[in-house]
Amino acid sequence: MALMHEPTAPYHSAQDALRVLETVARHTTGVTDAGLARHTGLSPERLTTLLRMLRRERYVEQGADGAYVTGDALTRLGSTHDREAALREKLQATLDRLRDSIGAAVYISRYVDGEVTISQYADGPATPSVNEWVDFRHSAHATALGKSLLGQLDHNGRRDHLSRHKMARLTSRTITSDRLLLSRLESQPPTVPHLDLQEYAVGTVCAAVPITAGSSVGCLALSLPVEHAHRLRQAADALNRNAAPVLLSLAI
Repeated sequence: MALMHEPTAPYHSAQDALRVLETVARHTTGVTDAGLARHTGLSPERLTTLLRMLRRERYVEQGADGAYVTGDALTRLGSTHDREAALREKLQATLDRLRDSIGAAVYISRYVDGEVTISQYADGPATPSVNEWVDFRHSAHATALGKSLLGQLDHNGRRDHLSRHKMARLTSRTITSDRLLLSRLESQPPTVPHLDLQEYAVGTVCAAVPITAGSSVGCLALSLPVEHAHRLRQAADALNRNAAPVLLSLAI
């Protein structure tokens, strides 16, 4: 399966954050802001933003002397015997925080072995998740997360998926023309969130942004009741701005 990787802002943030973490890890007794700037080549403003995120995510800790050392979250993710459990726990904490800050149910979706999967999600009484009335594996054409995943494949990969999953009409807004869907996917810039405006389910709107790490295809998505549709684009922008920690967790 060929992929269409075009780096997004969260991807660049995750790459810069990895440079910072690698530098911190090499300096076991700690490294200062000035030392990090010197070793990474990042501007003070950029470094300040990244360090704020890395401290919040517990990837680095700042000692009384101001120097940065490896944090407990990074130590756990670097462990081989419980990495999967640590990663799942870390991603869930990030999703829970995003759910509360954005005010929407939030999902991590991946494209695995030619199928759409939801690997983790965070919802709550005030932020209900989507009722999966049609299997997400068969409804990529109608969901924001499905379109985001398909958008990261090449043309042949998209055609292969659509050849295996009939584009059923789920609501009056569902796109059922493969030609129209492919055209929209090809013209969609990677930095623009994919939207689902009641295409999958009446009463629900969704948005999704890519979180491709390495050779895997993934996305971060959210859903809102239609009465909150006026918040969708703002929520999608917030999701995109906060995708870097998810990407970083997957990349460590």
